[in-house]
Amino acid sequence: MSGTVGLSVGRNARRAWRSAWIGALLIASGACSPLDDVMVNVFGRSMRISRSFDPYENTIAPPENSVPFASGNNTPGPGRLNTGQPERGLMPAPFVQADLFGPAVQDLPNPVSADPASLERGEVLFNRICAVCHGPAGVGAQANIIEKYPLLISYNLSGPVVAGYSDGYIYGIMRVGRGLMPPYGHQISHFDRWNIVNYIRVLQRQAGNPPAGVGAD
Repeated sequence: MSGTVGLSVGRNARRAWRSAWIGALLIASGACSPLDDVMVNVFGRSMRISRSFDPYENTIAPPENSVPFASGNNTPGPGRLNTGQPERGLMPAPFVQADLFGPAVQDLPNPVSADPASLERGEVLFNRICAVCHGPAGVGAQANIIEKYPLLISYNLSGPVVAGYSDGYIYGIMRVGRGLMPPYGHQISHFDRWNIVNYIRVLQRQAGNPPAGVGAD
């Protein structure tokens, strides 16, 4: 009797292991499909049907009237970290595109000296963020994105027109955007925008267009 029971238990154990292996193989052969199906039923979508985007394609602007995370926690100076309360009086007052032509933006003083450290930082950020549309020399037509989007108009930052803009105006466009230029205030910090402004002035001089805007010196 005990032998019969032992044989039955052994047979059931083998059957259970076989079922487990078959189940594992079925799950493996279907990859993540069963889990994805559950996600679709619960949330209406899954990773299997997610859409991918090329860099800078269909970028999503920040919500209207949103405040950048770093705006209330400005650093005490370029290259420094804020370990205490937000520093007051460093960040310009909030403004919108309609204010770009007013003195509040046009006359913004550039708090960052165009020293080697600033120009080095500005070059890195320009090539990382700006060159995709404006090109490494800032002339626009040589930008990599033109190859994919030939009709995209990117401004010539090295030309005489922008050379006549004030530092504050270039800073302001980076912060709130204008025309086809999206706002980058939520991606580029306060002092780094000024570093980019300083580097754009270098590109203008290299192109034979000495800056003439307010604060350009």
